[in-house]
Amino acid sequence: MEFGLYVITEAWGGRSHLDVARAALAGGAIAIQLRDKEATTRQLMAVGGEILALCRQAGAAFTVNDRLDVALALAADGVHLGPEDLPVADARRIADAVRPGLVIGASAGTAEEALTAERDGADYLGVGSIFGTATKPDAGPPVGIERIRGIRAVTRLPIVAIGGITADNVAQVIEAGAAGAAVITAVSRAQDMRAAAAAIASLLGARR
Repeated sequence: MEFGLYVITEAWGGRSHLDVARAALAGGAIAIQLRDKEATTRQLMAVGGEILALCRQAGAAFTVNDRLDVALALAADGVHLGPEDLPVADARRIADAVRPGLVIGASAGTAEEALTAERDGADYLGVGSIFGTATKPDAGPPVGIERIRGIRAVTRLPIVAIGGITADNVAQVIEAGAAGAAVITAVSRAQDMRAAAAAIASLLGARR
């Protein structure tokens, strides 16, 4: 696994998931995650297939948020699971039977959740919301930089920080122990998406 800039897609302001993915990859993102809570399974399959092709051309990873079934059907590189999704242990069991090597990420808000995810077979942890976010209303209040340090102290799993991360604060999450950073609005709602991705990717690359 490589860690750097993960861009989570958002269809916003006339921009499609594909638009965001294309700009993010051009800016140096090493992974694209398809996230759409409202799309149907067939819609996810269609747009996911297009993004997967872009990722393959760019040599980047492609993952799917929440939906193990879609990730497996698309032959994606990974899936990211939240607290309300399929439990990591079950996802690992299914993935190992169908697609060994599938990367499974798990959201972890506490040290206890991190240890459970590690025990159950997760490959990395998504920790946040670090600085707060407007795109995930269910994310709860910001947990701050110290949460990264606390989770880093109890688990060997790599941490990908998420939530309100921009070029102005990404260095803080890396210095706290994160291996990479995931962003949504910092790219999808930037005036120049490619430039925004490039700025964050450059900072992460310097500290990898």
